[in-house]
Amino acid sequence: MSERQLNHYAVFSFTDSFWQHTAEERRSFLKQLGTEIPGLADRVFLYNIFPTRSEGDVMIWSALRAEDPQAAGNFFRSFASMSVSWRQFLKPVNTLWGFTRPSVYASGKSSQELDPLQSERGSYLVVYPFLKSREWYLMSKDARQGMMNEHIRIGRQYPEIRQLLLYSTGLQDQEFVVVYETEDLAHFSQLVTALRDTEGRKYTLRDTPIYTAIYAPQEKILSGWS
Repeated sequence: MSERQLNHYAVFSFTDSFWQHTAEERRSFLKQLGTEIPGLADRVFLYNIFPTRSEGDVMIWSALRAEDPQAAGNFFRSFASMSVSWRQFLKPVNTLWGFTRPSVYASGKSSQELDPLQSERGSYLVVYPFLKSREWYLMSKDARQGMMNEHIRIGRQYPEIRQLLLYSTGLQDQEFVVVYETEDLAHFSQLVTALRDTEGRKYTLRDTPIYTAIYAPQEKILSGWS
């Protein structure tokens, strides 16, 4: 990507208080969400997390241009301020976020690169943190490049699966946030199986929790929780 972006994935669960209110009160809050969510960033998408995981109900994906060093801080302040009024009904479960930047292992733009700022989204989004071991960074650049070439070769065998790699070293507990967009979860699982059968896999320190998110237009998701 030619411009730096910040991508932020916030997982929420509905509180007991939400379910204890009347259906009319729940619909009123969901209408408020539907009005406020689009204003969080340049592009904002809503996903269902439950029933793919039990601890979260929905995920908000916010994507924004971040060439200005102040863009991240402005976004975080705005997100925190807006979500204050949600807390009675929505509990934050987890956040994963990072910045885009050119890869040191692949040159040029890939046809499989996921564009966060486009308006159309795929049926499923898979998001997880990724952390390499210390031994990985102690190897030479050529040794790491060889293993990444194998990784890239396998990924190209699944051209319909799009990927976004975010860098978060020193900003969160992981070094990367890996994001995939797919129309076929079983097919995506085959890709991950193939990637885990590579030499580079032994240098993975952590790649959980994995959030498999289900996309639908915002109004459809919100109406489903009323």
